[in-house]
Amino acid sequence: MTSSDSTTRTTTATTDRAPQQERIGLWLIGARGSVATTAAVGLHAIASGAAPSNGCATATPAFEDVPLAGFDAIVIGGHDVSSTPLLEKAMGLAAGGMFPTSVVAEVAERLDATDREIRRSFAVESGSQQEEIDRQAADILEFRERHSLARVVVIDVASTEVLPQDRPEFHDLAALRAALARPGETVLPPSSISALAAATAGSPYVCFTPSTALALPALEEWAAEAGIPIAGQDGKTGETLLRSVLAPMFTARGMRVLSWAGANLLGGGDGQTLADPEAVRSKLVSKNRGLRSLLGDEVVTPLHIDNVPDLGDVKTAWDHVHAEGFLGSRITVQTIWSAYDSALAAPLILDLARLMSLADAAGISGPVAELGFFFKDPWGSDVHGFAEQTAELVAWSARTGAAVAQRSLVAGGAIRHG
Repeated sequence: MTSSDSTTRTTTATTDRAPQQERIGLWLIGARGSVATTAAVGLHAIASGAAPSNGCATATPAFEDVPLAGFDAIVIGGHDVSSTPLLEKAMGLAAGGMFPTSVVAEVAERLDATDREIRRSFAVESGSQQEEIDRQAADILEFRERHSLARVVVIDVASTEVLPQDRPEFHDLAALRAALARPGETVLPPSSISALAAATAGSPYVCFTPSTALALPALEEWAAEAGIPIAGQDGKTGETLLRSVLAPMFTARGMRVLSWAGANLLGGGDGQTLADPEAVRSKLVSKNRGLRSLLGDEVVTPLHIDNVPDLGDVKTAWDHVHAEGFLGSRITVQTIWSAYDSALAAPLILDLARLMSLADAAGISGPVAELGFFFKDPWGSDVHGFAEQTAELVAWSARTGAAVAQRSLVAGGAIRHG
């Protein structure tokens, strides 16, 4: 994203409910996938008291005074091309060790209710891409209306896509709209169609993947016209998170990093998807961009991702750092990070739903740069150091929360005296 500044919309409040009492929607693109299923299990478990909120940044003391939507005030729906029941997917993940089967049993009825809120995307093969955008937007709006939600935050957690070849319409909004309206013409990848559906529905939008989404000039213009808050891109959950903590340490101590090599081993659906050389390309770019920003382009940063099916949903990342210290002495650091990747991502999805709802309540539009804390390739920001990102997020949350609370007080006074 080229813009580094989010803006504030002029809005008129129509309710005297405090922000933390509002019910909000979380609409997941890829709603039957591993990340979405884990997020749904986690949300229902936290809301019912069956599990603590471990892993959720917004549940830490730094956010206790911020008027965020409660976990029990979030309703999940979404789009997917799969028809696998959510409960069946959750039991499969539990069998693989992602979370206890007892937790799934505890929230089974809630998962079934969530399953009924998932709609089939790209179900109609004929027609234009604009018609698909309108169909998906209508699903989001119907969900919001039926549940009387203050807003619906749309988050893309679908599988990584192959990046499209550049074409003139990507740089000309009028030409893009004309092409989208032509039946049978495929102009944009699915992630961009879903992102535009969110914009059409007036919903805050988050891209948690390295797929194209809104990262094209014409789409950035479209999102700006819609006046919605947006955030992305590519969730920072494991190896890149650790890199964003360690790299500033070398810089602060005046050590010169010569090379930072990495290898990722994973199975499951992600491993299968990223075995495609074209699909993995965007992931490799986003994983290395932050490291080069922190250490400079002269650092050698080889990185590869291998599909190892027997690892299932566990991802193992090995890094080898070679640096130069005082009087040319050499330093070697090796790290191994092994975890269930979807269990690292899922709590961040819940955090982003709460924070983007706050941004929308405050009338913010455009890239919310302060949410770079969550991403490998943050929209609207070149900040990649984790400590700096954390400070920015906490300060933004306090500032935005205060603005929302003030709006609520003003609106409440207007209603009482109206």
